[in-house]
Amino acid sequence: MTPAPVLVTHVHVVVPVHDEEELLPRALAALDEAVGRLALTHPHVSVDVTVVLDDCRDGTEAVVARHAWVQHVAVGRNNVGAARRAGVAHATADAPQARRHEHWIASTDADCVVGLEWLADHVRLADAGADLVTGTVEPLRGDLDDTTTRRWWATHEVREGHPHVHGANLGVRLTAYDDVGGFEEVRTHEDVGLVERVRAGGWACVASAAVHIGTSGRLVGRAPHGFAAFLAALAAPTPAV
Repeated sequence: MTPAPVLVTHVHVVVPVHDEEELLPRALAALDEAVGRLALTHPHVSVDVTVVLDDCRDGTEAVVARHAWVQHVAVGRNNVGAARRAGVAHATADAPQARRHEHWIASTDADCVVGLEWLADHVRLADAGADLVTGTVEPLRGDLDDTTTRRWWATHEVREGHPHVHGANLGVRLTAYDDVGGFEEVRTHEDVGLVERVRAGGWACVASAAVHIGTSGRLVGRAPHGFAAFLAALAAPTPAV
C-alpha cells in the first residue's frame, strides 16, 4: 500500500459509452475544459482520455473521431463493468510498474458534465494522501420535474463523508485498483464492488462533496438497476392509500 502521500504525475480518464451520440459531445466538451484547467493548476500532470465504445450502433464513434485528443477502444459486451475494465487496461498498459502509484484513474460517464475543477480536485485529494475518492452527483437542472427533484434531494447527501458511490464520479490510485483486481465485469454496481474492495484492503479512502458533477436525469439508462432506474423509481407516482 502507499505508505505516504505520493504526488500524481498522470491521470487516466475513462468513459464507458453505449450509444451516446446525443449526450457524449456535451460530456467531452466539459472534459476538455477540465483537462485544460488541470494543465494550469498542475502543469507537471499529464492526462489521457479514453472512451470505451461498448457495442455502439449509432453515431458515437463518429463523435469520438471529431476529438483528436480522445483515444478510444471498442468492446462488444454491453456491460459497463467490462467496459470500464477494458478502458483502464487500455489507458494504463504502458504505465511503468515502479511508478503505477503515481497514476490516477478518474471515472465518469457519457451522460455527465464534469466541472472545471473536477480533475484538479481529484489530483489535490490524491496528493493529500487519498487512494480512492468517491464524489457526489446531481441531476442536471431541468432534467427532472419538481416532484422528482425534491425526492432526489430527500435521499441524497452532498457533504463531506457522504455515503454514496457513483461510477460517474470516482477516482482511484492505480496501485489500489491493481491490488483489488479492478472493476468486475458485471452489468451493474461494478463501482460499488470496487469501492468495497478498496476500502476492505485498507487503502486511504475519501468521500468528498468537493468533487461534484452533474449527470443526466434520464429515466431510461444503459445499466440495469443503475442511476436512471433509481431516478425512475423516484419519478413513479405514489400509490394512493
